[in-house]
Amino acid sequence: MGRRASLVAGASLVIDYVLNVAVSVAAGVAALTSAVPGLYGYRVWFALAVLALVTAVNLKGVAHSARMFIVPTAVFVAAILTVILAGLLRGEPAVTTTSAEQAGQIHAIGVLLLLKAFANGCAALTGVEAIANAVPSFRKPRVVRAQQAELVLGVLLATMLIGLAVLIKKFAIKPVEGVTVLSQLADASLGHGFGYYVVQFSTVILLALAANTSHGGLPVLAQLLAKDHFVPHIFRLRGQRQVYRYGIWFLTLVSAVLLIAARGDMNTLVPLFAIGVFVGFTLSQTGMVRHWWHARPAGWRFKLALNGLGAILTGVAAVVLTATKFTDGAWLIAIALPALVVLMQAVQRNYRRIGERLELGRVPDRPDPRRSRVVVPVNGVSKLTRDAIAVASGLGHDVVAVHAVNASDPDDVRD
Repeated sequence: MGRRASLVAGASLVIDYVLNVAVSVAAGVAALTSAVPGLYGYRVWFALAVLALVTAVNLKGVAHSARMFIVPTAVFVAAILTVILAGLLRGEPAVTTTSAEQAGQIHAIGVLLLLKAFANGCAALTGVEAIANAVPSFRKPRVVRAQQAELVLGVLLATMLIGLAVLIKKFAIKPVEGVTVLSQLADASLGHGFGYYVVQFSTVILLALAANTSHGGLPVLAQLLAKDHFVPHIFRLRGQRQVYRYGIWFLTLVSAVLLIAARGDMNTLVPLFAIGVFVGFTLSQTGMVRHWWHARPAGWRFKLALNGLGAILTGVAAVVLTATKFTDGAWLIAIALPALVVLMQAVQRNYRRIGERLELGRVPDRPDPRRSRVVVPVNGVSKLTRDAIAVASGLGHDVVAVHAVNASDPDDVRD
């Protein structure tokens, strides 16, 4: 689809990674303060503390492993399914946390309200792209296993969303300041006992892990962009523990600013996160439409129609999210996304001008074969390299510069 579409995808991923950290941390703290209401006034500080902890773990270079996520994920899923099952079996709420004074106002059903509900509901579908991003991490056959994982995720997501929605209606749950809907549902289904706290604290841990995924994703994305000269080359540098520390620090600092600006409010951040996700969804679906049109394998018409419908739906979701949440902060994404694309193009142009002046990639003239030669490994060939060779040649030898590859870097070896 061209370089600009790729940059839009890259920019939306950068924004998504940052907002994912802010949303996950804010949501985790909301679950904590719902369980311990006395901490509500300190939610920003708790959010920053969780962010600092996640950052410290990643700067230490702790290896990422899917096994680390199995236990908290299983506990969380089991807890939610228990809430749904117990709630469906109950005739009335075990504990009622909503009062007439606490409940938010209920508005008449209208087009605008439906659009806002649609926009908020779309946010629940974010995260399904994580499996597509991680296909290379699956065991062979990778595509088949990734498809199976996506199917299981879809079934679990649908079951939990529909189940919780039924309970919200059954128990007449309404918005309450400082208390999450999940907290109210856990109270209504399980009572304010051990089961309730299992639900809340498993949610906190799982959301902390969700924030951690961005620290593994954005630094790698940044180094890939830096390799193509679209962001400063400093993002390619690794620390002593082989982590891209500048990418980690960038992610942490921007996420901290967002958390402070939103005062740790999850509801302010979630719609902003969803906008970038659906921009990426629309680009990927459109790219698949182009793929099926040009490749035309067996059954390509059905696949093209399916991806075309997906592109339309996700495109509509992105537009509705932006329109309905524009005054609530979506204007920031509408400005940041194109601005980031323009900035990346400017960085690339600057590096191209520097490369032209240094004559990067130009091989020095062939030396005289009658003279002895000295081989010097270098990181790359440029005007600076040739100047150094000219000085060394004054010693009576022909100096040949050789680009030494890093055998542990597949991209370097391929070059």
